[in-house]
Amino acid sequence: MASINKVILIGNLGRDPEVRYTANGAAICNITIATTRNWKDKNSGDKVEETEWHRVVFYDRLAEIAGEYLKKGRPVYVEGRLKTRKWTDKDGVEKYTTEVIAENMQLLGGREGGGGGGGGDEVGGGYSRGAQGGGGGGERSAPAARPAASKPAAKSSTGFDDMDDDIPF
Repeated sequence: MASINKVILIGNLGRDPEVRYTANGAAICNITIATTRNWKDKNSGDKVEETEWHRVVFYDRLAEIAGEYLKKGRPVYVEGRLKTRKWTDKDGVEKYTTEVIAENMQLLGGREGGGGGGGGDEVGGGYSRGAQGGGGGGERSAPAARPAASKPAAKSSTGFDDMDDDIPF
């Protein structure tokens, strides 16, 4: 049976990105994203808010882009996969952490320093980590085109609609 390891997060950055480079020059960027869930307590009727913090790791060109454009507090959309790492600390204790390995990123919200309020639903650039394994450069995806408003098709003057193009099943 097939399996899926896919994570989609929309939240705000908890701190500025940390970018570092490996010995062979590959970029790695770590961020934390806060997501918040709200609900009403059934017993008291009070609004309850729960914030979850997610560790996210970007690699290669996507790491460089994240380091350059993401800032603390900014909203971001991230797609990726979960990965759990294990290591031994200096005291010999085994430690574990689960992270989201980012494969796509979309900057959300208005542009920084753009003056004035508003524009909170404006979408920024989208970035993708390329499908090739290791060492591949990221690619910028084209902004989503907004469909043009379409007018209803005019009925033919004969009143007959030519439906020959439709498949009958």
